Amino acid sequence: MNLEVISIGTELLLGEIVDTNSAYIARQMRDIGVNIFSLTTVGDNRERIAEAIRTSLQRADVVITTGGLGPTVDDMTRQAVADATDRDLEFRPELLEQIAERFRQMGSQMSENNRVQAYIPAGAIPVYNRLGTAPCYIVESEDGIIISLPGVPREMKDILAVSVIPYLREKLGGRGIIKALVLRTAGIGESQIDAQISDMEAWSNPTVGLAAHTGQTDIRITARADTEAEADAMIAQVEGLIRERLGQYIYGVNKEQLEDAFMRALRERGLKLAISYNGPQGELLAQRLREVGATDVIVAELYESELEPLLARLGYAAEAADPAALDYCALAQAEARRVRGETGADVVIAILTREPGTGISTLAGLEERSRCYQYGGVESDAPQWAGTWGMSMAWHLTRRLPER
Repeated sequence: MNLEVISIGTELLLGEIVDTNSAYIARQMRDIGVNIFSLTTVGDNRERIAEAIRTSLQRADVVITTGGLGPTVDDMTRQAVADATDRDLEFRPELLEQIAERFRQMGSQMSENNRVQAYIPAGAIPVYNRLGTAPCYIVESEDGIIISLPGVPREMKDILAVSVIPYLREKLGGRGIIKALVLRTAGIGESQIDAQISDMEAWSNPTVGLAAHTGQTDIRITARADTEAEADAMIAQVEGLIRERLGQYIYGVNKEQLEDAFMRALRERGLKLAISYNGPQGELLAQRLREVGATDVIVAELYESELEPLLARLGYAAEAADPAALDYCALAQAEARRVRGETGADVVIAILTREPGTGISTLAGLEERSRCYQYGGVESDAPQWAGTWGMSMAWHLTRRLPER
């Protein structure tokens, strides 16, 4: 079964609201074995919505729309679905009573314009919305199935779980599911991972794909099978093969965060961490560590608002006037060593910044890793990238240290 999602709303096209519904529906459909063919966004225009539905029905068995089911003049999904399937709207008294009852439950008076929500495409199957006032529906046409859901995420998720997924499971006849596992890596680039597992990326079932994020890369394994147990077994086999090649870089699975894995490695070995920074790159790293409750592990957090005093302490005063003359790697290395000497920390991360460069250095035991760069991407990504790289290297080095 192939499925497409059409998100409806001019506010989505204008970027005023982020469309989280499509991603959520895609994940839910994946888990029940439905192929997602395309995700589309269209504004509040009756003709364009109808055309988008017609186009989707040419490629997919099922089309799910979200949004446009309210009572206002710009809520046009009902009319567009009727247009796309060559039928009229019909008034359903029982739906009007449901709407009125919902308003009574909320202690509010139903407005006259809410009456339009009781009109749905002729012959459609009503779908109860227990959390909102907008009735939903399923249209089974000769060209395919159209399922119209609210744009409000809370309502959409509830109806999807209670009504839509059971309906689609029945249509599928229990034929297969899709499951996925994400292996999260750190300290290795996307191209390096690709070089190690490119043969697996050519497989069709299970499939293996890469997704690069700021400073790290995920490996997704997806399997289709008749049962959940069979899919799990297929994924486990591929996971084992990937871990044989890249195990030293895999810090977790699915939604596990690097900072959690790093803190766990420190605690298991009874080690203490110190961080030193002077700008947003280091501040974001410190914030990420605080959010996972790292206060028992961090022995020192050193912040210098200006770089010049720190340069003077490290013997770089002469170069302070010319940022281009600074060796940022050497600067970060010197700061990391100074901090270790002053605090006695087992692991140190130093991130020092002044335009146009940033130096990152990590120390753990007798090992050291450093990097110097002038960030050339989106400036807002620089703090995330620098902190992730520093933490990745510290995590790698920490895992090589013995327990105390």
